[in-house]
Amino acid sequence: MKDTFSSYHPVVNMLYFVAVITFAMFFTHPVCLVISFICAFTYSIYLNGKKALKFNLVFMLPMLIFAALINPAFNHQGRTILAYLPSGNPLTLESIIYGIVAALMLITVISWFSCFNKIMTSDKFVYLFGRVIPALSLIFSMSLRLVPRFQAQIKVISNAQKCIGRNVSNGSILQRAKHGIKILSIMVTWALENAIETADSMKSRGYGLTGRTAFSIFKFQKRDFYALIYIFLCGVYIFVGSLIGGLYFRYFPTIKGVMTEPYTFTLLFAYFALCMMPVIINVQEDRKWAALHSKI
Repeated sequence: MKDTFSSYHPVVNMLYFVAVITFAMFFTHPVCLVISFICAFTYSIYLNGKKALKFNLVFMLPMLIFAALINPAFNHQGRTILAYLPSGNPLTLESIIYGIVAALMLITVISWFSCFNKIMTSDKFVYLFGRVIPALSLIFSMSLRLVPRFQAQIKVISNAQKCIGRNVSNGSILQRAKHGIKILSIMVTWALENAIETADSMKSRGYGLTGRTAFSIFKFQKRDFYALIYIFLCGVYIFVGSLIGGLYFRYFPTIKGVMTEPYTFTLLFAYFALCMMPVIINVQEDRKWAALHSKI
């Protein structure tokens, strides 16, 4: 499916991800974490399809279980003692719940960053930060392209080595190790040469010079203005509400927090509306296209 949110102005995309990732890292309210996780999970599947679903089940779920189990082994705070470990340390209900919360926060942030990496392409980074921090923006854009280009190039190198019988699947264990090191050496050499060529190319084009103009395909439209207002209002309302205790929640020494207050409900609704913004935009656009196709 085509992602409509990615076609919005880079300022809108960047501001959205800054807001949701920051809130996901600092909000410990369990409902906020669940909302952020569901929205990040849904959006990642919308962007990457079955690939994202497989990644979440194969990698993220075990990470969630591992992180949730490892915390009670080292964290023994809390008043509600359930049992005693063989080491003599108490196993508390608060440490178990906090472990689940911390694990959920971890995989939620990773999911948001996977969406961020998909939406915020290198050209958007250069557009946003090319004039302000040209060197750093170039490094960011190259870093974003690093993994996909590495994956494509290593396939090319592996296939080339396979044609001459030097693949990691040929020969004894020692020979396979030598072939793997050879492929890695070629890969590192290619990466270094490519980085130097990119830097020299950008320098020859006057990248980062004062007064340099640049062509851009991004235009700020009316929908971008409305989206910015939407993100700003939701973000400020949530931020101010959290400062005055509307999303207060603690896990030690006892579990306590605001859950049923009307003001908290409004904050949670605003948080859900903010996190689900890309999915809402995409669903509306899909309905428009479906309605247009039905009229043809």
